[in-house]
Amino acid sequence: MAQFSENSIDLPAGISNQWVSVDNDSRQATLTLPFAADIEAVKAQLNQHAGSNDYEWEVKVNIKKMPNSQPELPLTTGNVIVVSSGKGGVGKSSVSVALALGLQQLGARVGLLDADIYGPSIPTMLGRDEHELVINERNKMVPMERFGVQVNSLGYLVKDDDATIWRGPMASSALQQLYRDTQWQPLDYLIVDMPPGTGDIQLTMAQKLPVTAAVVVTTPQTVALRDAEKGIAMFDKLNIPLLGVLENMSFYECRQCGHQEAIFGSGGGANIAASHGVELLAQWPLTTAFRDSLDHERPLLIEQPEHNFSQLIKQTAAKIAARIYHQADKNV
Repeated sequence: MAQFSENSIDLPAGISNQWVSVDNDSRQATLTLPFAADIEAVKAQLNQHAGSNDYEWEVKVNIKKMPNSQPELPLTTGNVIVVSSGKGGVGKSSVSVALALGLQQLGARVGLLDADIYGPSIPTMLGRDEHELVINERNKMVPMERFGVQVNSLGYLVKDDDATIWRGPMASSALQQLYRDTQWQPLDYLIVDMPPGTGDIQLTMAQKLPVTAAVVVTTPQTVALRDAEKGIAMFDKLNIPLLGVLENMSFYECRQCGHQEAIFGSGGGANIAASHGVELLAQWPLTTAFRDSLDHERPLLIEQPEHNFSQLIKQTAAKIAARIYHQADKNV
């Protein structure tokens, strides 16, 4: 059998020769990516690139756990991505659900922690299993499994019509316990849907969790942008790597005619990303199909994987996975 070895190939941008092994005799090559990716899209990229299209490619993924803010903690939750917003109402929880499902669709082992303690909406969007949340013999919570994603939320512990009335320190303690006392199976990524704002709860959570990187969600609306800037400043002060800004509800897209209208303004997400030297990760439209899917507990990415928005979600998830690796690897 021919032995594979490292060899220098002219590869598409973003793909390193250190991930490649080749057999020049048979013109076969294997690419092993250290982050979640759309394997078919990467393979197409290799086949279309002049420097690599004369090889027969096998593309695999072996996701690497990158450094985090609490390296001393025992960790099975892989890369922890906190999804934050300066204010409520910008679709942060919808984005968290979509990104978790997007990463899972890319083949990663994914968890989703609903840390929005005063308005836990993940159970509403993803539905509940027929049974209640289970506490195992080690007094650990067994996460629900929804569409291949491990999920835990305070919403699984309280009734839908109950109000959670806790002061800041109690809430912070409860959220840390929710993370640490969940019996997560080994994960590649854990998405944490943070409470909106930049107060004591958010600071404590960001400092106590083993955070790999953060994403700030905003809309193009001026008031949301100002609050998003506070979120960017918070992660900067805490020395938590910010992957970038995701602009949600960038425009409304009519499902009948396809007309697009920027009802919340335009260009705001790009402007604050540029002014703070971070990346604009994506601009997601406001679409009826996406809203309908979460209202009926059947995520768009699952029900309509070929929908344009579903494809955009997967592209954004792949971009975030790649940025986690490249941004952390650059600082190691």
